[in-house]
Amino acid sequence: MESPKKKFLEPIMLLLFLSFFLFLFGSQMGLGNMFKTIMYTAHDLLLNTVFFIMAVAVLTGALSGLLSEFGVVRLLNKLLSPLMKPLYDLPGAAAIGIITTYLSDNPAILTLVKDRNFIRCFKQYQLPLMCNLGTSFGMGLMLTTFMIAQSAIAGYSLLIPVLIGNLAAFFGSVISVRIMSLYTKKAFRNTTGFGEVNLPIQESSFHEKSVFERFMDATLEGGKNGVDLGLSIIPGVLIISTFIMMLTYGPTSPEGYSGAAYEGIAVLPWLGEKLFWALKVLFGFTSPELIAFPLTSLGSTGAALALVPKFIADGTLMPNDVAVLTAIGMCWSGYLSTHVAMMDSLGSRNLVGKAIFSHTIGGISAGIIAHLLYNLISLN
Repeated sequence: MESPKKKFLEPIMLLLFLSFFLFLFGSQMGLGNMFKTIMYTAHDLLLNTVFFIMAVAVLTGALSGLLSEFGVVRLLNKLLSPLMKPLYDLPGAAAIGIITTYLSDNPAILTLVKDRNFIRCFKQYQLPLMCNLGTSFGMGLMLTTFMIAQSAIAGYSLLIPVLIGNLAAFFGSVISVRIMSLYTKKAFRNTTGFGEVNLPIQESSFHEKSVFERFMDATLEGGKNGVDLGLSIIPGVLIISTFIMMLTYGPTSPEGYSGAAYEGIAVLPWLGEKLFWALKVLFGFTSPELIAFPLTSLGSTGAALALVPKFIADGTLMPNDVAVLTAIGMCWSGYLSTHVAMMDSLGSRNLVGKAIFSHTIGGISAGIIAHLLYNLISLN
């Protein structure tokens, strides 16, 4: 039962937070301009970013449906299985977790661990590792496709930087899972494993439908999943990205605030300037404003993607930055907003702090590796 003290404190704390928010923005922008900017920014993000991301999600969802229906996922699972033990200290069945989350999002890993035959492949200390493993690849296909599509805005190909980012995210996932395994082995030191069995693969409807029918069903069903994913990111993009944008940019005119979209108080560039030496050394960032992307990725990679077109239009995003942001965005995948629920579903709520710490190190490492790889390739 909720205590009377908590019932009294919560509304007071909320009112204090809202008052601080109004003072922080309103004192500089003016309350009228602040509310106009919030509405115009959210509206522009919805029309020009969310619907574009949704279109990408529909197409990638259709592709993932085809890959699953026609056995490509099973083939990749078999090819990746021999690598899982030396890289992640996980059974071969875990490879399908990488594939499913790359094609969809972090919570897709939970549908696998609900399968009793699947979890019997794991020892108890290995099951919590699936949270960090799956999160490292969440929304990977959509992120990759979206970043490559920005080549049209940038005026040059971003394919190589994005592929470097994918590779760096893979290395980040290994670091994250390996660090987390140190904690899970200690936590489950006195427990035994479930025993190894082969992961059963659901048979497709090959004998019931024609190839054309299977093609159309897989494409349309995958596309519908993309719509669901596109709709699910709307709150994150509109709420988080609007707030981050208003912390990133200042007035659009030298004359002051006008209530236009993407105006703000430019706190993050100020913070980025203070930390720019570290960001430059670790990630090779060319502009302090870029700190907004990793900070947004902590809560939502979909929301972080909304920042990219603006960065490109302002000329602050270089190919090295694309590689680094792709690596961090994929590896983190909004883990602060999903890790608690995922670890709870895995029956390891007591290890949430360890999982978050491990994944923080993994994401930072992915960004550093992406920077080093890009510089190495650029020298050749």
